[in-house]
Parts: sequence; structure tokens; C-alpha cells
Amino acid sequence: MTDHSLPSTVIATGVGFWNLRGSFKLGGVLDIGTHSSLVQRKNGKYLLLDACGLKDEQQRFVDAQTDGGKAIEAILHLHPFHTMWMKAAHARYPYARLYGTARHHRLGTGMPWQPETTDSEAMHALFADDLTFSVPRGVELIPSNENLHFSSVLAFHPASRSLHVDDTINYVRLPPVLRAVKPDLLSLHPTLARVLEKRAGAASDFRSWALELVKQCANVDHLCAAHGAVLASTDGAVARRVEQALAKVDSKLKAHERKYG
Repeated sequence: MTDHSLPSTVIATGVGFWNLRGSFKLGGVLDIGTHSSLVQRKNGKYLLLDACGLKDEQQRFVDAQTDGGKAIEAILHLHPFHTMWMKAAHARYPYARLYGTARHHRLGTGMPWQPETTDSEAMHALFADDLTFSVPRGVELIPSNENLHFSSVLAFHPASRSLHVDDTINYVRLPPVLRAVKPDLLSLHPTLARVLEKRAGAASDFRSWALELVKQCANVDHLCAAHGAVLASTDGAVARRVEQALAKVDSKLKAHERKYG
């Protein structure tokens, strides 16, 4: 779905879903991007998935859409390590209920967090009318090594056939000059081998979760990845691309199984 009245940094993917493309620079130089998504619920209220530094035109769009933020019911922080803008988002929309992972709670001491964490079934049930959530199994959600950002809570929005995903899946669209050779790249985050739980069955648990994800992606036309871009396709390509990404990490899963069982 394309709305030419929207700024280029706001991507409408279907009924009631807008992906807001943000900037995040590694070392202050390499911009790998980040994002947030605005979701309109069936009850007319809105949800904000994750938070990023909104540009002026994005802020105007969100405020116009949500009556200055009054219609934002909740902010759902889905990635434990995407915390840079959580305080700013709360300051901008102080009446929106706040949900996050245990790490958000720890870093955001004093913020009015709801008791249900975003990786919990209890929180998922609260928004089940509009979103389906998925938490990778067999991997650490919040590893002690804070450089390992693999796991996050994935959010599906059936009404727009959209998937909001943070570091777990990366999608990079290459510059035009390189697209003739290799048009784009979709992959699982490279830290997978280091976040698999050190126990028997962890690799098998992850593999079964990933296969469930492939099935879910059969109903996805827009994969909105934090670091990269939005993959848009209506011919089943999203599911095929995720399946191909899973095949590429099979050797890592087998190596883990040989070591731990």
C-alpha cells in the first residue's frame, strides 16, 4: 500500500499499519537504521511498537494520526537492547501504557512499567485482537553479553499482513549500482551461535520455532526489519526468504547439537 501524501520515512504497509524508518549510526558513522511502527487497533486506539528518534515529519504524522498522541493506548518495547529512545517516547506520550522486557524495566527505573513484560503470554493476550507475537525459543532473550542482540519479540499484524521484527532478522537493500549482481540480503542475525542456550535440545527448539515462523510468513506481505529496510512482496517471497535464511544457519545448529545434544 502506498500513500503519496506520507513522508518517505513513513511506510504504509496496509490497513492500520505504518512503519517509521529511523536512523542509528554505528560509531557515529555507519547508518544501519532502526524503526518503530504505529498500529491502529480495531477499537480505534493506537499502539507504538518500539521507539526511535522520530524526524519532524514523522512526528507530525504520528501526532496528526493519534490526536496529538492522546489515542496512543500503549507503547510496546519489543527488543531488550533497543532502549535509547524509550524515555523520550514516554516523555512525548506520557499517558500511553508502557510495556517492555526485564531489561527495559531495569534501565528505566522510575518509569511506570506495566507488570506484564513484552515477552510474556500475559501481555500477548492483552493485544491478541490485533497482533500475534512470537518469541524465539532455544536462545537467550537477554544474554549477559550485551553485544549479542539476536533475540527480540516479533509482532504480526494480520490486518495489514505485516511483520515487525528487530535484530532477529535483518533485511538489507543494496545500492542501485549493486542490485544487478545481488539485489538484497535477508538473514538471521549473525550472533545466533553465541546465544543458543547451552543445553541439549536448544538447537532443536530454535529450529522448530523458525519453521513456525516460516509458516506464519506465508501470510506476510511486508517484513519490516529494524536494521535495513522493508521487504514488500505479495507472491509468498517473504516466507521463502525466511526459509532460505534458516537453511543458511543449519550448520550452526548442527554444530550446537553435536556439542550439547
